[in-house]
Amino acid sequence: MSNIAAAIITIGDELLIGQTIDTNSAWIAQRLNAMGIDVLRRVAVGDDRNAITDALNSELASASLIIITGGLGPTADDITKPLLNEYFGGNMVVNEAVLEHLKNLFIKRHRPFLERNLKQAEVPDNCIVLHNQFGTAPGMWFNKEDKVVISLPGVPFEMASIMEQEALPRLKQTFFSDALLHRSIVTAGEGESFIAEAIQDIEEALPAHIKLAYLPGAGMVKLRLTGRGSDADKLVAELEVQQQAIASRLGNIVFALEDIPLQEIIGKWLTANKATLGLAESCTGGYISHHITQLAGASNYFNGGIVCYQDELKEKILGVKRETLEQYDAVSEQTVTEMVQGALRVLHVDYAFAITGLLGPASPQDKSPVGTIWMAVADKTTVKTNVFHFRYDRERNKEMAVSMGMLMILKFLNQSKPITPNP
Repeated sequence: MSNIAAAIITIGDELLIGQTIDTNSAWIAQRLNAMGIDVLRRVAVGDDRNAITDALNSELASASLIIITGGLGPTADDITKPLLNEYFGGNMVVNEAVLEHLKNLFIKRHRPFLERNLKQAEVPDNCIVLHNQFGTAPGMWFNKEDKVVISLPGVPFEMASIMEQEALPRLKQTFFSDALLHRSIVTAGEGESFIAEAIQDIEEALPAHIKLAYLPGAGMVKLRLTGRGSDADKLVAELEVQQQAIASRLGNIVFALEDIPLQEIIGKWLTANKATLGLAESCTGGYISHHITQLAGASNYFNGGIVCYQDELKEKILGVKRETLEQYDAVSEQTVTEMVQGALRVLHVDYAFAITGLLGPASPQDKSPVGTIWMAVADKTTVKTNVFHFRYDRERNKEMAVSMGMLMILKFLNQSKPITPNP
């Protein structure tokens, strides 16, 4: 089956009043899109039976797949399960597997198993139960003629676990008989227009069963080739030919042939080259170190990070000269240069990165405009600096600084000793 259309319904009064930001629908849409399923609409409704029923009726008229998140739990406002039971004409029954899971979960948490928790083991008898390994509310899969409705808990990590472990594999079996495969090219330093112009002839010559998508981000553009076909081995070969053709055409702006986070690309480079990295962070407060250490095995190449938020620590730990701070200010090329040199020395690493800046809001003593961020990356012989002027609020400026900082590290590493990432 092709051209699968989906809709996502998120349930909860907290979504409508802005108390909770809906990240679930974005995560689900990304996963469905990667499978080749088009999301027609994302709808948010409150904890209201009529609103949920109206949304279901409306979306089932045009979509083959509905994914619902929220409204599953032991409290009075968790109305999704009884509503779906009624909507699909089922009867509530105790599911023994869910009941056993619940009891084990409460034992592990050293909490009493209450009567209202028993209700969470009840599910409609006409649904397929989707196991929730991290929580108490199971997911539910309903078939309605040739359409599918999936109900998931609203807790993001529980929802994601059920989708990855239970729902997505079943969706692939239900909707796709052909192989659906992807290959990626991660670029940095040029925009979509430049890339599109450079590979126009390659893109126009793609066969009908292979599509190219442009996915721009902070300082980066990811290209994703998606192919569908009955012969998986042949499709792999075709995709890799196109991937290599695009990568060769774009040359040194290609940083990876995998759609993975920047910190993972950096980690792979450092591992492949048996090199170490250290950080000196001022304005980002250790946030780049946090990203680097999100990966298992980071200790093999990451020696550590120094959070030198105060100028006194820049002096005492990194050896930044007081006269440098007084003459040029903490947010300056001179200061960040001494920071990165200090990080190389103190952390005993092959490569170091330093960052200092003003995220905002402004204060009377600031000498630089808000959003001014100085960065430096270095090895034993070379120091490269750069300045950015972000124009957002404090939180967004910080996120941009982290992204551009890791990108600067990666560019420096590739210029030092380019390697070809494994696809």
